[in-house]
Amino acid sequence: MSISMIGYLGFEVSDVAAWRKYATEFVGMMEVQADENGAKYRIDQRDWRIAVSQGEADDIAYLGLEVRTTNCLNKIEQQLENHKVEFVNDSELAQQRGVRELLVCKDPAGLQVEIYVGATERFEQPFLSPAAVSGFVTGNQGVGHVVLGSADMDAVRSFYSEVLGFKISDTIGMKFSEDFTLLLEFYHCNPRHHSLALAPVPTPKRLLHFMLEAKSLDDVGFALDRVEAQGVELTMSLGKHTNDQMVSFYTKTPSGFELEFGHGGVAVDDDNWHVAHHQAISSWGHKRSE
Repeated sequence: MSISMIGYLGFEVSDVAAWRKYATEFVGMMEVQADENGAKYRIDQRDWRIAVSQGEADDIAYLGLEVRTTNCLNKIEQQLENHKVEFVNDSELAQQRGVRELLVCKDPAGLQVEIYVGATERFEQPFLSPAAVSGFVTGNQGVGHVVLGSADMDAVRSFYSEVLGFKISDTIGMKFSEDFTLLLEFYHCNPRHHSLALAPVPTPKRLLHFMLEAKSLDDVGFALDRVEAQGVELTMSLGKHTNDQMVSFYTKTPSGFELEFGHGGVAVDDDNWHVAHHQAISSWGHKRSE
């Protein structure tokens, strides 16, 4: 019944032109549609995975969550009704997104959540990265992960876990002082260690960062070289996370939130996985830029 993956992400951005350059020349996404009001990008065989649209928010605008079958979507619809979550079945928006059927609701923090089935595939038009990225890890793991900040963790946690079926992977305690530790929660809905992470902080932007996983460590190295060559702002150095074992670095997007570009995340097997707690975010590296 639960969500199977994050299928797509939509961002509202104030500088579409800067995003077009960042997405193609630095990240290596394939632009498939663009004008002064927005753009769409591919990272695999899907018709699109990332979209940007003109606006002032410079934040995530909508989160696309995919289910496997129409029957699964019907069960999600029942779950929304049972938990008294308002939603609409939007056929016009489904057509815009290139999916067969789509439900629209909002999470407790106000983020538009689009739950859908039947995304469009483009196997007849192979993905070609303009930055020569060998490929991105997607498939049954979806587009990557997002980290969302929230002032009401109980409500947001309940929505994603109890209503939509995300499962806890582990937690990390970020210790800022002897008296204050911030507890981050990581959730999965497929073999990716986490598709969603929640931070109990009221931040100006709902999205703290999103992650794309490249198919090889060389892809990460080449992207790191492009940081300096293209004048992209590095916000966190190369490092390895404790929980998902991802080797990655972080940059600031043209909207101010961050992109994590990495490789090598561990897979979750629900039959054998044990929820753990970590006391550090990274085993090594991931140093914040001054």
